Amino acid sequence: MLADARNVMPDELKFEGDKAFFTAALDRADLIVHGRNSYEDQPNSPRRKRIILTRKIDAIAPDPTNPKATLWNPVGASFEAACHHAGVDTGTVAVIGGPGVFGMFMDRYDVFWLSQAPHVHLPGGEPCFPGVPARSPQEILAAHGLRAGEPQMLDATHEVTVTPWRRGA
Repeated sequence: MLADARNVMPDELKFEGDKAFFTAALDRADLIVHGRNSYEDQPNSPRRKRIILTRKIDAIAPDPTNPKATLWNPVGASFEAACHHAGVDTGTVAVIGGPGVFGMFMDRYDVFWLSQAPHVHLPGGEPCFPGVPARSPQEILAAHGLRAGEPQMLDATHEVTVTPWRRGA
């Protein structure tokens, strides 16, 4: 789960090591893609180019509240068109968000970084991918052609890890 039953990421799911890893990854990205409920809330957030998924427009539009953001309705335009509108035709895209956003990109990821906090349980929470909890996140990633790499420890006290899942050759 990536949020509680109220669709909020609770404090018990926030770990400094995970936050540092996430922040560094976003700082390296050329473009951030997320849904309407995803917020980084970091010092560099206002500087990042982003695409925000929404159903409130027909295809692609500038975000009237953020000059670095493009609004995108996947029903009305391709991802490539949204990237072009955002001014990013090559580079690294970081996809953050919830199950709907993650699910849209399952067959496009070069690598998906799966963080896990095994001692945190969020009954009735928001799953990370469509199909969870009927299948595990690992089963879903594997079903989309991704293979687990070596996990990295982010917080030894709480056993929080991040595992790269890379596209098979």
